[in-house]
Amino acid sequence: MHILLVEDEAKVARFIKKGLAAEGYEVDIAADGKIGEQKARSGDFDLILLDVLLPKKDGFEVLHALRSDGVRTPILMLTARSAAEDIVQGLDHGAEDYLTKPFAFNELLARIRSILRREGRSPTIHRLADLQLNTLTRKATRSGTVIDLTAREFSLLEYLMRNPRMLVTRQQLSKEVWGFNFDPGTNVIDVYINHLRKKIDQGSEKKLIHTERGKGYYISEKDLAKGSTK
Repeated sequence: MHILLVEDEAKVARFIKKGLAAEGYEVDIAADGKIGEQKARSGDFDLILLDVLLPKKDGFEVLHALRSDGVRTPILMLTARSAAEDIVQGLDHGAEDYLTKPFAFNELLARIRSILRREGRSPTIHRLADLQLNTLTRKATRSGTVIDLTAREFSLLEYLMRNPRMLVTRQQLSKEVWGFNFDPGTNVIDVYINHLRKKIDQGSEKKLIHTERGKGYYISEKDLAKGSTK
């Protein structure tokens, strides 16, 4: 999923981009309305996050220009202006949603997922090398062979594949997959990783699930971390 973020506050833009990248999104940044509009017209994006208070051309002007010229990329407005008339103006000009600053990052993610689902842009198939995961049918295959996974193993693999080539810690996995805070005294995550590794990598020449000792795990076609074990 490719997202265009039009935001002039550099610190805010960096924060949003870092968070979205951690969720597997590719993010381009435009620091003013004119550049944002130019990039948006390329049609290369699945979603546009558009601030309202922008230099050179404000977000409402950008939104109006894009919709008037037939650019249909979904747009989520971001602004500190919470007046009802501002929200109505954005929605009436063709924005899909409107989020008022400051906002919780989890809420932003939820709004993004909701828009992408409505637009039919949310990915259902994730691929890495010869491994494929279908989140709609909830089936995993490697080289065309179906892999029998438990519900928890599927959720664990899905999280890894949504964050390919990115190190994820035990704390992240316990929160995102198990839904509880990490207990350093338990080895449940290591046990499930080992089960998943056996099912995914056993019998395959190319190993995909890797461990970076003392730090966490990642899924990749290559062993990216020095001193990591497979």
